[in-house]
Amino acid sequence: MTEGTLTAYSTDEDGVSLLQLDRPAARNAINTQMLDELLAHTAAARGDDAVRVLVVSSTDHMGLSAGADVREQLDQEGRARRMELFARLYDELTGFPKPTIAACHGACVGGGAEIAVACDLRVGGSNLRLRFPGAALGVPVGPARLVTLCGLSIAKYLLLTSKEVDADMAYRWGLIHKVVSAPRTEEAALQLAAQVAAHPPEAVARLKRMLHEWDDVERRSKLEGEGQVEWQRSGPGLPFGD
Repeated sequence: MTEGTLTAYSTDEDGVSLLQLDRPAARNAINTQMLDELLAHTAAARGDDAVRVLVVSSTDHMGLSAGADVREQLDQEGRARRMELFARLYDELTGFPKPTIAACHGACVGGGAEIAVACDLRVGGSNLRLRFPGAALGVPVGPARLVTLCGLSIAKYLLLTSKEVDADMAYRWGLIHKVVSAPRTEEAALQLAAQVAAHPPEAVARLKRMLHEWDDVERRSKLEGEGQVEWQRSGPGLPFGD
């Protein structure tokens, strides 16, 4: 059975686009359909000259995303394709030519956490629960983008322990730029986006491009994604189905 639309997308008069995950009953667990929709929306925002900033959020402030939907029924080829879509989404957000901001409220786990750290800026809700469970699941994902944000030592702690961190810890470690009450996370992210959107878009895009070229994060993200897909295709891969 095909589900209804699992995302929402809109752009305001200031050129701020809002992309929301909209599957609250499943804690915004990300399935194949949602990935297809997210990639379609990011492609639309990339090609729209009126868009100056992209904000990624969810319709439920209790969680950005609980990560991959392990209950989605997929055969081996479907599992590999879905991992390819995840890798593409991380690369698309990492290399997005305009500034990106994530509203990190509630559960921000696995794929949800990777979406957040693929964005340029992050606003954290006071209820944030951030976790990178790659080590626990065996998934080779996380270092490419995370080490850029918080340094090697903290990245090792987050990735190798798979420990959950709250908003205060995430703020102290530089993973989020400000903390607000959970219901205001998206609002605060949109306000931050409006501040960035007020600057000349050519200058902002050039600065982002310079930062990425010097940091080499886009190449690292691409290599990591290729490893993820190979691990899913020929290794143990993520479990799916009940």
